[in-house]
Amino acid sequence: MGYYLKQDIDYKKHNEEVTRLMSDYLEQRHTRVPVQVTGSIRNLLSNPVVNKTGFTFKDFFTRADAHLVCQLEYQYYMRHNILCDNIMGVPDDAWVAGMDFQNSHDQAWFGSPFRYFSDNDVPDTEELLKDDPALLYSWEDPDPFWGRGDYMKKAMEIYLNIKDKCDGGYEFHRRPVRMNTCFQAAVSDGIFSIALKLRGTVETMVDMYERPQYYRDLMEYVTRNTIARMKAHRRWANEQSPAKNVFHEEPGYFSYADDSIAMLSTDQYNEFVLPYHEKIFEAFCDPAKGCYIHLCGDATHHYKFLADTFNAKTFNTGFPVDHGKMRKILGPDIELQGGPTIMLIKDGTPESITAETKRICETGVMDGKRFMLIAANNLAPCTPVENIVALYEAGKAYGRYDA
Repeated sequence: MGYYLKQDIDYKKHNEEVTRLMSDYLEQRHTRVPVQVTGSIRNLLSNPVVNKTGFTFKDFFTRADAHLVCQLEYQYYMRHNILCDNIMGVPDDAWVAGMDFQNSHDQAWFGSPFRYFSDNDVPDTEELLKDDPALLYSWEDPDPFWGRGDYMKKAMEIYLNIKDKCDGGYEFHRRPVRMNTCFQAAVSDGIFSIALKLRGTVETMVDMYERPQYYRDLMEYVTRNTIARMKAHRRWANEQSPAKNVFHEEPGYFSYADDSIAMLSTDQYNEFVLPYHEKIFEAFCDPAKGCYIHLCGDATHHYKFLADTFNAKTFNTGFPVDHGKMRKILGPDIELQGGPTIMLIKDGTPESITAETKRICETGVMDGKRFMLIAANNLAPCTPVENIVALYEAGKAYGRYDA
């Protein structure tokens, strides 16, 4: 078991098959479920065997050279060692770099400073309102682009440094590198999740019942400014690349996440979060076009309501998920993306991963041909590549519609 793929891959043939499969999937002509594996920069920086850059997570968050090099090395690693229905090998045209502050970008924009741990641990942010909740009432609405504190100023310095290097002809494995013209601030990991990261999880839950006015004031502040921020950053991104129109500024198809609602009952969600979700969906989602929703944890008790309320077209799941039950509840037309847990894929045997993949595919989740098999949901660092191969081969074997 290791972290590097030993088998030779005909990248041209593989990529042609993947392109054809995904095209067929969109038209529901596919004969098997796609198997896709995604993961974050953790799979480089949290794995000392794979990380040969010499950079740490703090370097990655604070230095332009580390931010660029680590992304490129991670892309190269994934494209040569993670066997699934993703495009593999060196890209035909160019590598793409971007801004990546993991799941801290939302609260960092609101002024929360980063906390750094060990070299290979993902940084987190301080809960600014945990010990001093009244601090909220001293905060004015920040500039919609720059936010509070110096996070965006430092992020912009990193961005411009990388962009200048790319514009100057920087190459990686004989391919040019281009800079993605946007910041994570154009999207959000969820307004309820932001509130918890600013105030503290336990504190926010207590506020709901013991300080309801404070809770509403916090959620109003977060919601109002997140909407303003996303609009400002989408506008800026489009101004940098007017021909591409990177983001829609008017309501359209909308991608959203808010993992923390998994902790709430349906009644709690309706009372404490729905009014604020309605505002962000009104700002960015065209009800006729619908949305894509990512939710980690056991948030399945919310799926049907979210599908009916916001016209969710796709649910990207974490774990634990009863795939067959979700298919029965949601019907055949909504896309479900799910699979074995990342813990099993990391620590299990190839045989156990094969068995679990087979079990999932036989639950009825494939009914309607709107199922995508994934490593639910974010590949864990130090996952053996043999286990990923087992997931891929099992998906191809048991995820067939022409059997």
